[in-house]
Amino acid sequence: MSALNTRLFYLFNTYYNETATPQERDELFQIITSSANDAELTALIHEAWNSLEINEPLFDPTKSLDMLNNILLNKAANDGSAKIRPPDNNRLWLKIGVAAALMVFTGIGAYLIANRQQQQLNKNNVARVSHTHDVLPGGNKAVLTLANGKTITLNSAQNGVLAQQGGASVYKTRNGQLVYGGGQNDAQEQATAMNKVSTPRGGQYQLVLSDGSKVWLNAASSLSFPAVFMGKTRDVEITGEAYFEVAKNPNKPFRVKTNNTTVEVLGTHFNINAYTDEESIKTTLLEGSVKISNSKYASVLKPGQQASLTQTGQIKVIDDPEAEYAIAWKNGVFEFKDAGIETIMRQAARWYDVDVSYQGTIPTREFNGSISRNVKASELMGMLKYAGVNFKIEDKHITVIP
Repeated sequence: MSALNTRLFYLFNTYYNETATPQERDELFQIITSSANDAELTALIHEAWNSLEINEPLFDPTKSLDMLNNILLNKAANDGSAKIRPPDNNRLWLKIGVAAALMVFTGIGAYLIANRQQQQLNKNNVARVSHTHDVLPGGNKAVLTLANGKTITLNSAQNGVLAQQGGASVYKTRNGQLVYGGGQNDAQEQATAMNKVSTPRGGQYQLVLSDGSKVWLNAASSLSFPAVFMGKTRDVEITGEAYFEVAKNPNKPFRVKTNNTTVEVLGTHFNINAYTDEESIKTTLLEGSVKISNSKYASVLKPGQQASLTQTGQIKVIDDPEAEYAIAWKNGVFEFKDAGIETIMRQAARWYDVDVSYQGTIPTREFNGSISRNVKASELMGMLKYAGVNFKIEDKHITVIP
């Protein structure tokens, strides 16, 4: 076996076994996309495929472009945060998926090899546009509006105590969190000291409420809340999207209100997506239990379930075994599962603070995979080109071209 064959076989197997380092993954894809002997490369990958001893039908050629999309999503981020997500995390499908994905580059789908001269893949094997027209990712940006109307720009405010509200101290930590603490006196003032944290498009923020509950706000979102929770319930209100880790207190339920809907919990982890430009309001439960209600319906969620509030006011509950997709944004990742181009572009518009338009017919392809939210807009959009979705970036505007 030649030195190239030996090295490629090693890289292929480390990739398959999920032990490859980011440098080894880069090397593997570099060899695949630049090999001068495509026949030898094809034979070697077929040999590795056969060694998997899978008694299943061969990979469906019609799925090759989808698998290529997953591979490109995998390679989109330098930090290794992007990944292929095999369906249902089943080990058999992992074997088939990884092997078939690499075979896309050879006999089944010679997409890259046949068009190598035209593609000129960059270091990350992701198409990019000129950096003279690009948009940086969002970051920690928010504005705090106090009960007296005073506003504080949190991303530029100094660390330390920012204000006193209802007997509670409001301060910014060194890691950029907004924290409410104290507040045992002046009960009447506490009850009326309502605050609001708002994130712009291209912003996100994390805060800790006076009861210890943690809240992550996504871009173009807001949270209204009292400086100190008084009375029998802990009531807050959101717009946009937020992830909650609620401090347990059986004697004082935590209630989140949005668009005439209330989510009531005692202590749990859940995500609410209530953007007005989405088709429905979605509540995804990761831990504990929540009750969702409006004037017509009420449902109780169990961990791993998602409730959708339709435009008619009906609440639909579905099992969601991959609930982590709903909170990928909180973990700094774009995560797509059977996502249409419009779904992706709505997320892109909010995170990169751009406007989006479509030239001609909107593409109907669906996408699966993940990529870090720390990449520039061109890197997110560039990977879509391999599925036939073209685009151009001009100032703060992205045009999608079929």
